[in-house]
Amino acid sequence: MNEVIVGHISEFPERRGRVFRYGELELALFKLSDGEVKAVENSCPHKQGKLSEGIVCDHHVYCPLHDWKIDLQDGIVQAPDDGCVATYPVHVDAGGNVVLQINTAHSKVS
Repeated sequence: MNEVIVGHISEFPERRGRVFRYGELELALFKLSDGEVKAVENSCPHKQGKLSEGIVCDHHVYCPLHDWKIDLQDGIVQAPDDGCVATYPVHVDAGGNVVLQINTAHSKVS
C-alpha cells in the first residue's frame, strides 16, 4: 500500500471535486462539510460521467450526466439505480496534509 500526499486540506474546497491521477488511475477527492475527505474512482458506472464534476450533498455525489446518487463512504450507487465505484482510504495527517492510500497491487503505475 502506497501513501501519497495529494495536497493540503486548505487547498480542497468544501463539497467540490478535485481530480488526482496516479499512473492510469484517475480519482475524485471531495472534502465534505464536516471536513472529512473521501476518494473514489472518477467514473460513474452508468455512462462514465466524471464524478469530480458532480454535486455533493452530505456524503453522496450525484453524477453530472444522469444524476445517479453514489455514497462516498462505500461507493455504492443508491436505489433505484445499481452499481458501485471503488473507494480509497484517505486521511488528514497532523500537518494538514491529505494522504491517500493506494493499493499498487490493483493499480497500474507508470
